[in-house]
Amino acid sequence: MSEASPVPSLSGVRSGPLSEGEWVRLLDSKGRKHNLRLAAEQQFFTNKGAIAHDDLIGREEGFTVTSTGGAEYLVFRPLLAEFVVSMPRGAAVVYPKDAAQIVAMADVFPGAVVVEAGVGSGALTCSLLRAVGAEGRVISFERREEFAAVARRNVEQFFSGEHPAWQLHVGDLAETMPGLVGDHSVDRIVLDMLAPWECVDVAASALRAGGLVCAYVATTTQLGRVVETLRAHGEFTEPQPWETLVRDWHVEGLAVRPSHRMNGHTGFLVTARRMAPGQRAPMRKRRPAPGAYGEDYDGPLPAAGRLETSGTGTRPSPRSGGSGQT
Repeated sequence: MSEASPVPSLSGVRSGPLSEGEWVRLLDSKGRKHNLRLAAEQQFFTNKGAIAHDDLIGREEGFTVTSTGGAEYLVFRPLLAEFVVSMPRGAAVVYPKDAAQIVAMADVFPGAVVVEAGVGSGALTCSLLRAVGAEGRVISFERREEFAAVARRNVEQFFSGEHPAWQLHVGDLAETMPGLVGDHSVDRIVLDMLAPWECVDVAASALRAGGLVCAYVATTTQLGRVVETLRAHGEFTEPQPWETLVRDWHVEGLAVRPSHRMNGHTGFLVTARRMAPGQRAPMRKRRPAPGAYGEDYDGPLPAAGRLETSGTGTRPSPRSGGSGQT
């Protein structure tokens, strides 16, 4: 049987009989997962015997196949959430729970122009491309060429070819984007990088009024720095930071309890809306707690006013009322 030419899909979803060159996922009775690319006259070997690829090719997904050792395996095409956690990696992937939050809470819509930095292994890119559709654009920036190469292979594997809405550039966002993207022409910017606060100014220049920036960071130190930088900029709304935890449940008769394992901390998310150029968000009403900005704090000062020290630590100057501009 000759290998079928992959048909590009803007969603990455395929239907119909399984064909040579496609990826499938096998699931055994103990929940163990195996991914393989179908090829004629080939075999997949497990500790329970072999499975011939020809026994899978040409059948509709959603069936069971028995290995030569008598073990049964469930056969489906992988979902996007299954694909991204098992695909080859150059950098760590954005896990499905966080990618879903980014698409939903950053309000990525069909037809949107989205800038992504960095691309990592392409996991989030797949979700963004599916969300913007054929009429949108995803412009990705990645500093490391080897990561960009891995991401390109993964994205083209999932979509069975090049996606017409995707542009991938190797280079630093702050240095490369101004020459490629016009001012106030981008709907959403997603920053998945080590120091997203370094890109706040260039993000503000690229975003439309009402556009949204979303930062994905791993540590509390990064979280604090990016939130304070967005506040200090002055032309973003109050940043909203959060994280999500996902826990499975064990359901077996009367034994209904939380799973012993869970998808705990993977990263923090921060979103903020872009004000119209020259406009500033209303002053924050609350005051920082005493000592919130100590003498050793080296991050950006908030737009809440001048800081003074007292016997109990550092506090906003009372002359600024604890908020506003100096």
